[in-house]
Amino acid sequence: MKKDIAVIGAGYWGKNIVRNMYELGRLKVVCDSNRDSLEQVKKGIMGVSFTEDYREILRDKDINGVMIATPAVTHYSIAREFLLADKNVFVEKPIALRIEDAFDLISIARKRQLRLMVGHILHYHPAVRRIKDMVFSSELGRIYYLFSNRLNIGRIRTEENILWSFAPHDISLILSIVQDEPSDIIATGNNYLQQDVEDVTITYLKFKNGINAHIFVSWLNPFKEQKFVVVGEKGMLVFDDTLSDGKLSLYRHNIEWHKGQIPVAKRSEREII
Repeated sequence: MKKDIAVIGAGYWGKNIVRNMYELGRLKVVCDSNRDSLEQVKKGIMGVSFTEDYREILRDKDINGVMIATPAVTHYSIAREFLLADKNVFVEKPIALRIEDAFDLISIARKRQLRLMVGHILHYHPAVRRIKDMVFSSELGRIYYLFSNRLNIGRIRTEENILWSFAPHDISLILSIVQDEPSDIIATGNNYLQQDVEDVTITYLKFKNGINAHIFVSWLNPFKEQKFVVVGEKGMLVFDDTLSDGKLSLYRHNIEWHKGQIPVAKRSEREII
């Protein structure tokens, strides 16, 4: 298999990408401006080049694609350089910190017929695929609302707030399930540790089809929670990604109307999907 992939950024998350590309036999070059990170990722890896300057990779004609796992503030500029160098680009979320920059990357990729992909990995999770199957087959009936809680204590970032760090996963999932763009968005947050870097945010999404959603993210929470919930008229799905197994549960709760006027909730047992 041809080694034609370069990974830019070998830190907290980038080292996982390095490992996967190496195991697939596609990794040719690893780049990180931090020498310590490079030294750490070198362990157990053979037949791969290492550099502290990503611009060296721009000139490498053997590189077909790059995978960018650098701080979010650098995503746009680095991705743009590689697209203009006719390299396919995978960039970790968020794709950029300004919508104008995101559209610019998309435009360049289309004009040059290149692949541009963002690391929304949850779309490929078996539980998420099952959720979509059940929603799109109308097994849950009409969808009322969705919500997600992505909470933890740390990892606290300095270059991006909690919304940029945690919420892109859930925003992308909600949009893919609702199959529409929101008509109204309200986002509110607070910063406690650093100026202008929010530690907690709540985002509300309202869609024209009547579906609503909210997203609660925090890295100042006493416990870890990663739950994504879909509430429909015939059932409710809970995806709990902190569980080792049984991550997706179905609750066939329903509402009966007493004498046609008083709603009464009828509970059901949890079903592991």
